[in-house]
Amino acid sequence: MTAAPRSSSATTTYGDGLAVVVVTYSPGDSLAAFLDSVVDATDRPVRTVLADNGSVDGVPEAAASAGRAELLGMGENLGYGAAANRAVAGLDRSVGWVLVSNPDIVLGAGALDTLLEAAERWPRAGSLGPLIHTDGEVYPSARLQPSLGRGIGHALFARVWPGNPWTRSYRQEGSVEERTAGWLSGSCVLLRREAWDSVDGFDPRYFMYFEDVDLGDRLGRAGWLNVYVPDAQVVHTGGHATTRDDGTSARMLREHHRSAYRFLADRYSGARWAPLRGGLRMALAARARWETRKQRA
Repeated sequence: MTAAPRSSSATTTYGDGLAVVVVTYSPGDSLAAFLDSVVDATDRPVRTVLADNGSVDGVPEAAASAGRAELLGMGENLGYGAAANRAVAGLDRSVGWVLVSNPDIVLGAGALDTLLEAAERWPRAGSLGPLIHTDGEVYPSARLQPSLGRGIGHALFARVWPGNPWTRSYRQEGSVEERTAGWLSGSCVLLRREAWDSVDGFDPRYFMYFEDVDLGDRLGRAGWLNVYVPDAQVVHTGGHATTRDDGTSARMLREHHRSAYRFLADRYSGARWAPLRGGLRMALAARARWETRKQRA
């Protein structure tokens, strides 16, 4: 019913060093604010790497020239997960903890140290996520896994009936305490490198969207925990690309639905589930078209 977790054949021992991997794609002014916030987010030495997916605004190059971060160019837009994978793979063995983040995040004072302190309380934590503020509200960044029932209910009713039980259950809104979750938002997540290695990081088949849902699921099935740490707080200042009217939003909506199908199809594989996969593909394609038309209107 579910896809088997991938795992690495080799085991590597890492130190307790800390690195930050920022996946960039023409990040504009947001990158400087992020790099500024790293300074106050931890008392530890930290190595910052920009995994750049082909920026054309010159911002990542300028940050690297100023000595604020290391630049690792992908040469093209590989997608969020694949770029993060490549950057993490290039870190030496002294680094046992990696924060993977969007550039449009501002870390709160002490946020990284708070996450690392929580890791001591949760020795099986494979990933730890902060509380994320966006648009002045708490974003539901620590959710349950989207089971077939919850996923369909949320997909069908979230827009027209925001308070429906499937969406409330899935998003875990209002549950602001330190706890385990099915998955944590990949926009800002601290990863134990041993756990990351055990599942081979992000699945590069996800260009964007659902790579964090998939990672949380595979970590859980490999015996690790995804831990929500609301005492560590960050602000997501961006994340509004889906509202743009230049064609980007439509492409992102289509990608979101493709990724949703891939996630469910992996977990309902085989001939037995072929009719279900066919129905899901058609339903998600129809929903993507409806959302696109609604957005244009």
